[in-house]
Order: sequence, then C-alpha cells, then structure tokens
Amino acid sequence: MLRTLVKTAALAVEDQTYPVRYFELRTLRGARRYSAEILLGPGDRIILDDDSVINLEAKTMRLVPATLYSRVLAGRATAA
Repeated sequence: MLRTLVKTAALAVEDQTYPVRYFELRTLRGARRYSAEILLGPGDRIILDDDSVINLEAKTMRLVPATLYSRVLAGRATAA
C-alpha cells in the first residue's frame, strides 16, 4: 500500500511543538484510510489511524498530550 502525504501540521503541548504528518492510504479493497505520524523525538513516533482526517485530527489532539503526560508520570514512578 502506498501512503500519500495530504497534510502537515504542528501540535503544541506545554512548551514543546511536535510535527505531525497526515497520510492517505488506499486499502486493497479501494477504501481510504488516514494515518497521522507524530514525531516526538529521534526514533520516537506515535502513529494513529482513522477513517477521516477530521476524526484523526481530533484523536491526535486528545491522545498525544495524554501519551506525553503518561510518560512523565511513568518516569516519576520509576525514579522514586
């Protein structure tokens, strides 16, 4: 399956900005699927998918901050 870049954006969480790339994919049956690739750091990415770019943008706005905050909390738990 071939991914086509359809949009780029940046997501600000606290004092950091993370680049987001949105892709369109065609399934073997011809349906469209969309994915978002959020780059958190070198070699550290979150990939989300959905049936529409609008839903994917909403999902990205909810899940990326939650993921980052959970990593902070997990780091504190292991440091104690």
